Amino acid sequence: MRKFSSDRLLVATHNRGKLEEIAKLLEGFGISVVSAGELNLPEPAETEDSFVGNARIKAHAAAQATGLPALSDDSGITIDALDGAPGVYTADWAETPTGRDFVMAMTQTWDRLEAIAATEPRLAQFRCTLVLAWPDGHDEVFEGVMAGQIVWPMRGDQGHGYDPIFQPSGSDLTFGEMDRWQKNQISHRADAFRKLVEGCFT
Repeated sequence: MRKFSSDRLLVATHNRGKLEEIAKLLEGFGISVVSAGELNLPEPAETEDSFVGNARIKAHAAAQATGLPALSDDSGITIDALDGAPGVYTADWAETPTGRDFVMAMTQTWDRLEAIAATEPRLAQFRCTLVLAWPDGHDEVFEGVMAGQIVWPMRGDQGHGYDPIFQPSGSDLTFGEMDRWQKNQISHRADAFRKLVEGCFT
């Protein structure tokens, strides 16, 4: 496994919140972190049907455009009773002509579970795939998972996406009820980052 030896890392995202999360997780390594958004890089089309495929597209595009090592992630929720849907299409389920509406997406998700009379608990997993790519085309892949279940009604206004209907295993709170930094200690992204740090930064 290749070790990270640069002092600067490009995070292939235009999401300010995600950049802050990643910068926080990499504190202590003496690395300067910059985002694709700050460098005005275009967002490549995510044309793959897997988390790792889309993460690779973003990481390699950013590394090739800048000559910097680039880190990307692709994440979403998979629901057992829906055969793993929405999966890589998690954000797509929230798309409307005027932007993303996750309240609509969560409501439709629950309606689908009700329509098929899915048994309790309605098991689900938040998944995160990280790809660290170098300009020479090499990459390392790390996958993180947070197991839990879908609950209803929605609870909490923290987080984003499907957080208000996802209750992680071992907790009485949904991700939507958790403090952001509390969630970040146990999330699928934290799981993937622990593996990344162990593999490439230590």
